Amino acid sequence: MNNQITNVYIWDMDETLILLKSLLNGSYAEAFAGLKDAQKGVEIGKMWEKHILQISDDFFFYEQIENCNKPFLEALSKYDDGQDLSDYDFNQDGFSPPHDDLNKRKLAYRHRLIANKYKQGLHNILDPEMMDLWDALYKMTDEYTDGWLSSARALLEQCLAGNEDPTICNTVAGGVVRSNATGSRHINVLVTSGSLIPSLVKCLLFRLDNLISHENGDY
Repeated sequence: MNNQITNVYIWDMDETLILLKSLLNGSYAEAFAGLKDAQKGVEIGKMWEKHILQISDDFFFYEQIENCNKPFLEALSKYDDGQDLSDYDFNQDGFSPPHDDLNKRKLAYRHRLIANKYKQGLHNILDPEMMDLWDALYKMTDEYTDGWLSSARALLEQCLAGNEDPTICNTVAGGVVRSNATGSRHINVLVTSGSLIPSLVKCLLFRLDNLISHENGDY
């Protein structure tokens, strides 16, 4: 008999784990009654917005599939025939909004590649210059928000560890931990009203990808 306990932690992304909208509209700074530079917050938000859209378009097919939003990457997996994509030309396959099985298969191919890139992390996608810009922006944002981003990461890490000794907890995948002592399992799940691709890119940019796997999201 399997007595394993699974603890599932459900997180809202926007304005909980990350800050973006409140930076862009100045409401975050307003809450501090003049103690925060509102214009600096807006500028930080615009930089994040630029990076999110640029990476979504350049590496995650967002320009191609923006109008084909799905709740998760495996939504069309039954249409994926497992074709080797190493030499596949995504710019010349004639993809259009997937109303038929052929285009659903082409979208499933894109979702498979996106999932692989998510698992690899941004350090395998971005060049060193872009990595430095991203790192500097993250640190600037965390400082401006008094550690909001790093605190959110720490909280997710604590939830994954549960109440177990972290030395006997094994991370199985991003957002899933199993304890060798009790067999308990801890999972972080993300919910957001945002579109799938930008939401995944946010997870990567805000350093949540090793704490929330792409399977554990509802977009």
